[in-house]
Amino acid sequence: MTAIYSARWVLPIISPAIDNGAVAVDKSEIAAVGPKLEIVSRFPDARVSDFGEAAILPGLVNAHSHLELTVMRGFLEAEEHDFFAWLRKLTLARMGMTPEDLRISAKCGAIEAARAGITCMGDSSSSAAEPMRALRETGLRGIVYQESFGPDPNSADGNVAKLRDQVGELRRLESNLVRTGVSPHAPYTVSAPQLELISRLAIDDKLPVMMHAAEAKAEQLFMMEGRGPFADGLKRRGIDWQPPGISAIQYLARHAVLETKPLLAHCVTVSDADIELIRQSGAGIAHCPKSNAKLGHGRAPFAQFVAQETRVGLGSDSVASNNTCDILEEARFATLLARLPSATDDAARGELRPANDLVNADDALFAATLGGARALGMDNQIGALADSLQADIVVIGLNGAHQQPMQNPTDALIFSSSGGDVLLTIVAGEEIYRNDSANDLELGRLRSEMRAIRVKLDSLAFT
Repeated sequence: MTAIYSARWVLPIISPAIDNGAVAVDKSEIAAVGPKLEIVSRFPDARVSDFGEAAILPGLVNAHSHLELTVMRGFLEAEEHDFFAWLRKLTLARMGMTPEDLRISAKCGAIEAARAGITCMGDSSSSAAEPMRALRETGLRGIVYQESFGPDPNSADGNVAKLRDQVGELRRLESNLVRTGVSPHAPYTVSAPQLELISRLAIDDKLPVMMHAAEAKAEQLFMMEGRGPFADGLKRRGIDWQPPGISAIQYLARHAVLETKPLLAHCVTVSDADIELIRQSGAGIAHCPKSNAKLGHGRAPFAQFVAQETRVGLGSDSVASNNTCDILEEARFATLLARLPSATDDAARGELRPANDLVNADDALFAATLGGARALGMDNQIGALADSLQADIVVIGLNGAHQQPMQNPTDALIFSSSGGDVLLTIVAGEEIYRNDSANDLELGRLRSEMRAIRVKLDSLAFT
């Protein structure tokens, strides 16, 4: 039976906002979008849900997350001044988690995402089976990228053979909503031969690829000069590293990664030429502004990503480096951060930037929806409200005291709203969260189990 969802505003993203609009859903697809009176007259027998002072828009897309790390929220605060120490403690703690710990952690993260209006995730994991199960059980859509590590070139063949076996296992868990991808972790954790082998595997087997790239100054120093904590770490392990003397993005192009049209997370230390190389290759960017800022990595050039028409979406990264999985909050932070002048900006020299150079609310909402879908290579299915696209929809209330007076719904969503204002989350026509009622009993039990896991992690020695 057709269902109709109506509200004061409908924001299709690819067409103008509709005042007093509605969306008709038939099974898993959008059947029609338009003014409420028109939609109701076309589907007179449909069940109608009217949300009043609210906005209906495409489901939010979290282009980069680590669901298995949800239990580490606030766990690494003391290490945030030292990225190498942060990564080391995270890795050791992750090794102390059982498969059941990972399942609980990922499931809590998936529920948090659904409650925040996120319908699709690009999740990276070293134990991808548990996030895949979490997405399926919660009803979310997504790609789960199995991470691969190996900085020693001599181990490349064996590491990729292991990855191939992991992919074979994960494909048994795939569904219409959840797919398997691969993730060579980062330039400082995966050797060049392994990058090339994984790229060939991805192209041959039609696997999506995700990689952390140009994330921090330490990575840039590693690539350009062969110095810093990552180079020192390889030296201690007896692994020879000859710096290529080029940017991380150029390095990925040299070793075939860009041929896979990958999703690149972070892209903080990129030049104009790097951005153009990303755009020309058809790669996507997962912009994670809060995580970048919290770890002190710097500010990715979101305004340039938008201006150069890259495929850019928004990501929360893990809550170990962000503390929340809230794409509306991410969109607001990205917009405001992009407006701050840097030391080289005209504004810093006392000149005003043209208003049209500023990232606006429309840009941010696009990145949170269709931009994220494009970055993941899924814009033929999701990211907009239009006939025959998948019915991935979120309804967000606009009647709160913190949103009044409300004139422009997009401005209200980006500058005044958060995941806490979400009223309904729909994936492929199925309501997975409505009015703070979904998963309440399960979430209470999971929270108790999460606390027990955290006590265990807090008791471990990380020396």
